[in-house]
Amino acid sequence: MNNSNELLEALNILEKEKDISKDTLIEAIENSLITACKNHFGKADNVKVYIDRDTCKFSVFAEKTVVDEVQDSVIEISLANAKLIDSKYELGDIVNVEIQSKEFGRIATQNAKNVILQKIREEERKILFNQYYAKEKDVVTGIVQRYVGKNVSINLGKVDAMLNENEQVKGEVFKPTERIKLYILEVKDATKGPKILVSRTHPELVKRLFEAEVTEVKDGIVEIKSISREAGSRTKIAVWSNNPDVDPVGACVGLNGARVNAIVNELRGEKIDIINWSDNPAVLIENALSPAKVVSVVADADAKTANVVVPDYQLSLAIGKEGQNARLAARLTGFKIDIKSESQAKEVSEQIESLGEI
Repeated sequence: MNNSNELLEALNILEKEKDISKDTLIEAIENSLITACKNHFGKADNVKVYIDRDTCKFSVFAEKTVVDEVQDSVIEISLANAKLIDSKYELGDIVNVEIQSKEFGRIATQNAKNVILQKIREEERKILFNQYYAKEKDVVTGIVQRYVGKNVSINLGKVDAMLNENEQVKGEVFKPTERIKLYILEVKDATKGPKILVSRTHPELVKRLFEAEVTEVKDGIVEIKSISREAGSRTKIAVWSNNPDVDPVGACVGLNGARVNAIVNELRGEKIDIINWSDNPAVLIENALSPAKVVSVVADADAKTANVVVPDYQLSLAIGKEGQNARLAARLTGFKIDIKSESQAKEVSEQIESLGEI
């Protein structure tokens, strides 16, 4: 190959710019040249190709066995001819006979070019896959491209991701070139590059946004112990501090609400309740029903049920619109919560007492 310098230069550039190993490419070229040789020289299995790693000069040779009488010139060489190459050869030895062929040179160059391009595509796909696979279950910023039916194509920089309809927050509408935060659900390896599925509804999206916004959460001083979310409407998170001097709720809210407001804005106005975590189920349930005030909580840790009594005027707040507050609190704590007003609880206890008197 006369243009070995060009090949060397090309491989060096690819290694530097595309992060594709030169050795990997050289190996692929060697294999491609062997294929070209076999096609050109009758699919002989004795053809070997070697490319010098430093100069990129290659040599093609056939391994031939030294025999008395040549019956197959593709795999055999006479002793006399072998001695012409090197006098040391004896019968039965293997001689490397260099193949010189202009036609082969042309075929090989084209073949090598094709394989290099294919290998580049494969390596780039592998690098991209690994790069985004490492970001699985993490948050990335994407640029909205266009709607594909009801799904949204998002550009993540080097690849596109698909935000499917069932992972979109109801009512959210995106405009092209808009920047949005997304949670990477899954990265699959596909022939045209990694297939990336993203979400705007996953509870972990909120968790990761707090990790990015709140230093204490990122550093592990404040832990997000539990999270429940109804995307686009409301999220409840329970936080705990490993440092008695750090108020976990205050850290997540930030000065004048700056930290939580940044997340609310990213989630386009979704309400976020931040409450203190407690290992005591009754305290945790009381906190989880915030902003409603609670009179009493009786929790059964084994049955995972709780009876809660709230002031009459707080009942609708505790239950929430369409039961949302109670539902999110139940999901956050893992308890089935039964909420009654003081009047209802009094009525029930009076009924029980009257039954006892009968």
